[in-house]
Amino acid sequence: MRRVWGRLPAVKSIRAKLSLCVCALAITLASPAPGFELFGVTLFGNPDAEAVLADPQPYVLTISTNAAGPLDAAIRDASDLAAKKDQPASGAAGLLASARGDYARILGALYHEGYYGGAVSILVGGREAATLPPDTALPKPVPVSILVNPGPAFRFGAIRIANRAPVTNDQGDVVLAPENQGFASGEPARSGIISKAETLALNAWRQLGYPKARVEKRDVVADHQTQRLDVLITIDPGRRASIGDVTVSGTEHVDPAFIARQSGLVPGQEYDPDDVARAQKRLARLEVFKSIRLEAAETISDDGDLPYAIIVQEMAQRRFGFGATYSSIDGFGVEGFWLHRNLFGQAERLRLDAKIAGIAFPLDTAQFDYAFGGTFTKPGLFTPDTDLIAAISAERTVLPTYTEISAMARLGLSHMLSDQITFEAGLLGERNRFEDDFGTRDFATLGAYGVAELDFRNDRIDPTQGFYARATVDPFYEFSFGNPALQATGELRGYFGFGQDDQFVLAGRFKAGVLLGPGLGEIPPDRLFFAGGGGSVRGYGYRSIGVDSGGTVSGGRYLLEASAEARVRINETFGAVAFIDGGYVAADTFPGLDQLRIGAGVGLRYYTGFGPLRADIAIPLNKRSGDPDYAIYVGIGQSF
Repeated sequence: MRRVWGRLPAVKSIRAKLSLCVCALAITLASPAPGFELFGVTLFGNPDAEAVLADPQPYVLTISTNAAGPLDAAIRDASDLAAKKDQPASGAAGLLASARGDYARILGALYHEGYYGGAVSILVGGREAATLPPDTALPKPVPVSILVNPGPAFRFGAIRIANRAPVTNDQGDVVLAPENQGFASGEPARSGIISKAETLALNAWRQLGYPKARVEKRDVVADHQTQRLDVLITIDPGRRASIGDVTVSGTEHVDPAFIARQSGLVPGQEYDPDDVARAQKRLARLEVFKSIRLEAAETISDDGDLPYAIIVQEMAQRRFGFGATYSSIDGFGVEGFWLHRNLFGQAERLRLDAKIAGIAFPLDTAQFDYAFGGTFTKPGLFTPDTDLIAAISAERTVLPTYTEISAMARLGLSHMLSDQITFEAGLLGERNRFEDDFGTRDFATLGAYGVAELDFRNDRIDPTQGFYARATVDPFYEFSFGNPALQATGELRGYFGFGQDDQFVLAGRFKAGVLLGPGLGEIPPDRLFFAGGGGSVRGYGYRSIGVDSGGTVSGGRYLLEASAEARVRINETFGAVAFIDGGYVAADTFPGLDQLRIGAGVGLRYYTGFGPLRADIAIPLNKRSGDPDYAIYVGIGQSF
């Protein structure tokens, strides 16, 4: 099914052998970017120049840690001298400053690993760095040695947290116990565990409405004879508080009262750190601010209220962008958009999109695709987590299976139940004219739509853990033939990462769809199921997998798709992927194995700050007449 909800449809790509994508350039009217870098090459703007040292001081570094494994790595990673060993210091003073700082940094690394009896010696030119004045004359290069004896590993002895928060039965306020994080007698006495225990103890009080809870005293005693570390943490919970007055500053065009209301912080409600974190996310979702800061007052008032200040900096209100595409089969395409982020002063967004595609030589306007659409979003309707969405669009699309001219209007509500769960529902009307093997047919549909999304991925662009699920139910009535129908889809994606920093990831996707209603000749073709393409079954053309009736491909009532990928991150910049996709489309019965289409291939990933750039090449494993020999796909983000 292809549906346009205020966005433009993908340019068709049937049996394409090669596709070249010119990335869209988004232009913000606020101020020009100082520079742009692609694949490590500065295309414009001034690259950062290396600092010119007036008196460079080179040095040759040796490190002896008397340790192995993670402890050895932690010591080396903590050293500033080691991090900068390939570049000269800024004179003798700069070198000695780095060396003096390394004493504390390396000791901190030892404490973090649970070693409290270590000794650190840093020799510069054979003399202890701590004894040398900054103007010491040094040879160039000068030998520098870091000698570390970590001593024995310590374990926790007697530990106690005084004034712990009482146990709560409210699951939303439960905080993990410090004992579950290693803060227990006999466990390795890493300093980071002490800090984590303090944080958990404070959070437990804050979840109960005590925003000013603090560590009153910390007593840490290391017994070097027994290699035990005794710890006493004393908590001062402070006073219980409610949310006080909420003020807003920094606005230029956005209504401050709307911002306060959209935060969801209501004066008089009990303080809850989860409410404050949720307010930050709600305001960020408005996409009108460069920065957002929520600051609590220093003290709680005599009435038990804690005032909050919301400090924002707005983005430019208007933005536009454009892009272009080229395919050896489909020809050129150009597209553009215009966006207003704050139409009426309460972060209302209006986005207009336009596209022309299928431009080839010699020019044949009958093969052009046209599309235009507009989407209006009103955030904060009824509740801070509910948006009103209205969209209209018109398009002309030429595909091998049919040519479509259509107009669409949609009105709905989107509600975020939590950070991971979203619901959307509304009304949708379409008017279409199709030219295909059934002749020229007009359709008019009116229906409802419902969408539920569960997103528990750790990253939406490049997930390595978690799962994503989406379900849709779209009942509609078609007026030209007088038929009711219902379409439903479900999709599940899962990710399992393993190895250091999830270097290896196994990813899987499964999708199913069903359409209940009249015969295929009385259903709008864009409501029928097709498969194939970069987001479906790679190795086949876009929407080229359907119901094959004597060489003619049409859509079907039933859809099954599945994909499996093995991803490996080679280094910080590049990764590789191997994948296999499969898909069914059937007319009136659930598809059989003989209708399965399978594609397989490999791909490369180039990791950037905004997500991986992907390039996949796939071949159809059970190629049929009209299928390509291979297909190449380029895009931003993982394939699913």
